[in-house]
Amino acid sequence: MWNWEKVNKHIDYSFQMSESLSSRETSFLINEETMFQKNQQSKDSIFFRDGIRQIDFVLSYVDDIKKDAELKAERRKEFEKNLRKTGLELEIEDKRDSEDGRTYFVKIHAPWEVLVTYAEVLGIKMPIKESDIPRPKHTPISYVLGPVRLPLSVKYPRPEYFTAQFSRHRQELFLIEDQATFFPSSSRNRIVYYILSRCPFGIEDGKKRFGIERLLNSNTYSSAYPLHDGQYWKPSEPPNPTNERYTLHQNWARFSYFYKEQPLDLIKNYYGEKIGIYFVFLGFYTEMLFFAAVVGLACFIYGLLSMEHNTSSTEICDPEIGGQMIMCPLCDQVCDYWRLNSTCLASKFSHLFDNESTVFFAIFMGIWVTLFLEFWKQRQARLEYEWDLVDFEEEQQQLQLRPEFEAMCKHRKLNAVTKEMEPYMPLYTRIPWYCLSGATVTLWMSLVVTSMVAVIVYRLSVFATFASFMESDASLKQVKSFLTPQITTSLTGSCLNFIVILILNFFYEKISAWITKMEIPRTYQEYESSLTLKMFLFQFVNFYSSCFYVAFFKGKFVGYPGKYTYLFNEWRSEECDPGGCLIELTTQLTIIMTGKQIFGNIKEAIYPLALNWWRRRKARTNSEKLYSRWEQDHDLESFGPLGLFYEYLETVTQFGFVTLFVASFPLAPLLALINNIVEIRVDAWKLTTQYRRTVASKAHSIGVWQDILYGMAVLSVATNAFIVAFTSDIIPRLVYYYAYSTNATQPMTGYVNNSLSVFLIADFPNHTAPSEKRDFITCRYRDYRYPPDDENKYFHNMQFWHVLAAKMTFIIVMEHVVFLVKFLLAWMIPDVPKDVVERIKREKLMTIKILHDFELNKLKENLGINSNEFAKHVMIEENKAQLAKSTI
Repeated sequence: MWNWEKVNKHIDYSFQMSESLSSRETSFLINEETMFQKNQQSKDSIFFRDGIRQIDFVLSYVDDIKKDAELKAERRKEFEKNLRKTGLELEIEDKRDSEDGRTYFVKIHAPWEVLVTYAEVLGIKMPIKESDIPRPKHTPISYVLGPVRLPLSVKYPRPEYFTAQFSRHRQELFLIEDQATFFPSSSRNRIVYYILSRCPFGIEDGKKRFGIERLLNSNTYSSAYPLHDGQYWKPSEPPNPTNERYTLHQNWARFSYFYKEQPLDLIKNYYGEKIGIYFVFLGFYTEMLFFAAVVGLACFIYGLLSMEHNTSSTEICDPEIGGQMIMCPLCDQVCDYWRLNSTCLASKFSHLFDNESTVFFAIFMGIWVTLFLEFWKQRQARLEYEWDLVDFEEEQQQLQLRPEFEAMCKHRKLNAVTKEMEPYMPLYTRIPWYCLSGATVTLWMSLVVTSMVAVIVYRLSVFATFASFMESDASLKQVKSFLTPQITTSLTGSCLNFIVILILNFFYEKISAWITKMEIPRTYQEYESSLTLKMFLFQFVNFYSSCFYVAFFKGKFVGYPGKYTYLFNEWRSEECDPGGCLIELTTQLTIIMTGKQIFGNIKEAIYPLALNWWRRRKARTNSEKLYSRWEQDHDLESFGPLGLFYEYLETVTQFGFVTLFVASFPLAPLLALINNIVEIRVDAWKLTTQYRRTVASKAHSIGVWQDILYGMAVLSVATNAFIVAFTSDIIPRLVYYYAYSTNATQPMTGYVNNSLSVFLIADFPNHTAPSEKRDFITCRYRDYRYPPDDENKYFHNMQFWHVLAAKMTFIIVMEHVVFLVKFLLAWMIPDVPKDVVERIKREKLMTIKILHDFELNKLKENLGINSNEFAKHVMIEENKAQLAKSTI
């Protein structure tokens, strides 16, 4: 919990110190630009004009000629005056010296006194002694991975230290070799942003207004950002510090390094822990995908090798078996009868993903997802130790009140923790907005379902066209075609569905941000959590609804010839291909997953590149002027407060494709692996080259996303069990193999004939029978029903109930087995590795010892006595304490 009394004392102290400055000193700070010779400064300089004071933050603004120009100018004047009162030093670049001739730049430097004051306020940990705990040693297999490793100087840019929360009264305790470099640039910009976010700029409508975010929202300032430490394509020259941006680009952001590990410590040092932990998660997820991809590829290869020897496909393709089976029409009147062997290639292709390995892979992925989440807990715990986040508390910039919340609040109440009056909004004033928010989310999810139904109607309405065009008179010939009407409509329908998904997703992103603002969340953390819930619910329905339809609804409620089920009493329900619905689910999953990943990577690379090119093209109008470091960064794209949110959302959506429907597509982990390898480098490239540097912020976990991953992991066990049971054809085959086969040498012989029921053509109603008459009297359809000559004709036969019982048994057994293994693994794998627990204890012990020795030495110096007298003094004090204790 933050000590707000301490914070306010520090802020008041800073204001008092600044007010003691003479008017002469203040005037010097304001008018310093007149003393500067422009040709003496390098365009890559990250210092003030004196070449000594480092630029920690930059604000920019443009003269506004609108009616509120004077108000904005007054706000800026007051804000900058108050920044100086806190101890920050400012230097202003006139618009006449800027490249575009219209932008002012306010450069901010935090001197040593400000840094030490706010480092104590923020509880920043700094080194007190080099650690004597050795880094983890490489295992024997590590030498095999030598080409993947980065140089140690890049992987570990700084030694490990024992650390303690900084205190300005204990400066001698810390390893301060140079005050200018003691605080890394990420800590410096974090401190400055903290000051900017709390600095007042006036009183309006009787309320105290403060914070850079409010000024940015009102366009008083156009941007606020920390500087990159140099160019990404060349190292910095003295006196500039080591160019970490260049090191990151060389060892992380280049696509030729796709096989290399990431310089995680360097990412954390440069961008902060919050962005660093995202790349740790993405890298760990990618590593774990490698194992799932290998097993999935092995299952695919098994299906490929066994495809030609598959009895079902052989019978379907055989002119004497499949060629003699006349199938019932797939639509009313327009569609003709067709021979089963016309789906020969489709049945072979279906076997690639619907074979004996499907069951194994579904069980394997249920165990894999458990191992992934359990090992991620361990990785996260190790990361907390390595990055000094063991005692981490949520950062103030996440807990502080949003300006929008304060502006809307008309009530105030006493905070029970801080004992201060703060803005308060009663629940009854929020209820209308919550209702609007809930109604909007429900409306848009209903719109997704409606669009999915529209795609289904499209497939049903054009199916007859495809069927009449592709089959016509050739349908009764012994042909082998892959593009059956089912596959054709499935392909076009999937592509159309993907386009609709992208369109709906684009508009919903805008609307979800708007309705979240309308809810008036109290803090930034509440805002992000609310937006996460809305976006994930919508993405879940948007991306997965069509897959759920194909997996669990399509072909399940068709009816039978003569008594079909109709959608809106007009369109006949879709039937599955004779090879099963699994191949259609595979097609749907492949198009949506692959399309989303390709579109996402292209968008992430092209969008900022195009915007930056256009912005630079407009800005570079005066080539004779210095295109300075702050101007170069100003023309880059802003990553934004929700930039990381969308990265997580994209990764979690992909995780859903990999886990929820993986039984239908064993190659999904391989596609995800390839995408993530590219994604890591695309994200690294755009952060390093196309975006302004982000403000460093802390995080000790991936937050609410971890709970979402756990929920999807549990759901994936059920979905894959149902896919194997009801979408795949593996259970009916096993029932036939063990209970109905009459061939001892080749048990699967006759399965195709057994799985098709017989229908008497004369029983077709007039509105469903084909317009053209044929000379055969029966046709076949996919189901288990009694033949027309039985007294129970067209009712489900006993084999149907046997198959249904086997499916339900499989679901129960698979779920119990997988969940049992999940619980055992979760129990066996500790959340925090044993060696990390020992290291944390060792570090705490050493930190306490160092602090204790420091205080004793300081006390000794203050008393001015020798060692013997000091020891005697300590003994006397301890005896007094023991006597007092015994007396009590």
